Amino acid sequence: MKSKFWIFSLLISTVMIGGCSAGDAQPENESEKNQAMDHTKMKPEQKMGDMEEMEGHMNHVNPPALNDSTEENELAVPPLLEPKDGSYPITAQQGTTEIFEGIQTETYGYNGSFLGPVIRIKRGDAVTFKTRNGLTEPTTFHWHGLDIPGKGDGGPHQIIEPGETKYVKFTVNQEASTLWFHPHQKGITAEQVYKGLAGLIYVEDENSQKLGLPDHYGVNDFPLVFQDRQFDDKNQLNFKAVHNDDGTIGNTLLVNGTLNPKLTVGAEKVRLRLLNGSNARNYTFKLNTGDSFQQIATDGGFLNEPLEMSEITLTPGERAEIIVDFSRQKSDSDIALLNEEDTILLPFKVKKEQTNSAELPESLNDYKVTDEERSLSVSKRLELFGMGKHVTINKKQFDMNRIDFTQKQGETEIWEVYNKPDPMGGMIHPFHIHGTQFKIVSIDGEDPPEILQGWKDTVAIEPGQTVKLAVKFKNKGIYMYHCHLLEHEDNGMMGQVEVN
Repeated sequence: MKSKFWIFSLLISTVMIGGCSAGDAQPENESEKNQAMDHTKMKPEQKMGDMEEMEGHMNHVNPPALNDSTEENELAVPPLLEPKDGSYPITAQQGTTEIFEGIQTETYGYNGSFLGPVIRIKRGDAVTFKTRNGLTEPTTFHWHGLDIPGKGDGGPHQIIEPGETKYVKFTVNQEASTLWFHPHQKGITAEQVYKGLAGLIYVEDENSQKLGLPDHYGVNDFPLVFQDRQFDDKNQLNFKAVHNDDGTIGNTLLVNGTLNPKLTVGAEKVRLRLLNGSNARNYTFKLNTGDSFQQIATDGGFLNEPLEMSEITLTPGERAEIIVDFSRQKSDSDIALLNEEDTILLPFKVKKEQTNSAELPESLNDYKVTDEERSLSVSKRLELFGMGKHVTINKKQFDMNRIDFTQKQGETEIWEVYNKPDPMGGMIHPFHIHGTQFKIVSIDGEDPPEILQGWKDTVAIEPGQTVKLAVKFKNKGIYMYHCHLLEHEDNGMMGQVEVN
């Protein structure tokens, strides 16, 4: 019993990092505190369950350190997917991939054995996705960040059985942005993403095409999917062996599925489209030289102007577009993208050739939170709470047969989302809403920082923090909202809004 109290005390006093970051809040009252601390009144099975959760949480106190890239492999650049017969064919399939030299690792992928292509679409286009399940288990195709009718969103209701093909048809009706797609099968989303089901979507529009930004795909415009994984002694992705109910964190970094990557770039301004595609790990990106870079876009579109910064943090599901000016670097420069622990994520090799280094435009967008949106009263309140298998939204876990909220198509409402701390401090929850891009109106009553003053579909909410979002759905249907720690999603930290 003493050892149990020791572990619990250690957890309370430790600051959570990675995908599981703690606040400093205490239990709301003495009754809650006593309930949390007194294990003597619990049944044996309850004690065991709590101890397992504590141990799972402990993995997030000191998450496994990532490997430094040894620069052995040129970064894989996903192929661009072009339409065939008027549609984009996308097949979820399983196979093997040589991640480690000479070893075949069993993996999942879209149109290949590991990860997926980049789908490029344009605003105003009528688009058809031809989705096929080539796996031996059910899956779905969720279009993360896409404004799409609910029947095509790919949530847990839209199951595609093995061998089945379904068509998703819609008209692109949103501004230029970097989105992504992944499965959303109930209870096994985390495992299917972990094995390799993830790809990117580039949305283009007239504005993006006239701004003069770097847009030569694979030359000065690169997608970068960051994922941490843990391999077993046979270099396989044994998800069940490493699974953590508070988010599975690995010790091996893959960028676009490449182990120990490097990226060769020209001596010019280069656009990096960053996706945190991990199940649970956070990344704070910075350059080892201390040089600044410019952020030009959030999840769902351009910022109003380029923002100069020295680092940027993304939680699971979030994206950002940044511009790095390599024209300042010599060909023998030692420059790399690092994580906050100074882990070398992606070294760059700069070509000798001097190429285009035109200035970035001063104006990129006309995004704003309107006075009308600021004056709206809160119509939906959500409380995020818990850890492990006991995560809830408004004290409930996900039920596919229950509609938690309704909203009118085309009407803006204010969602107030509160991350309630628990006796161990609580966790950062990346909160995601399907089928829309929202505006962050305020964080704890204050205007959001400049880097969050743009369209978002996922927002990191810290313990004790309250965020107000202006939410409008352009389409009808049933949409999920949930924590984007994938294991929390699988464990039921999710609800449904019906738009009619």
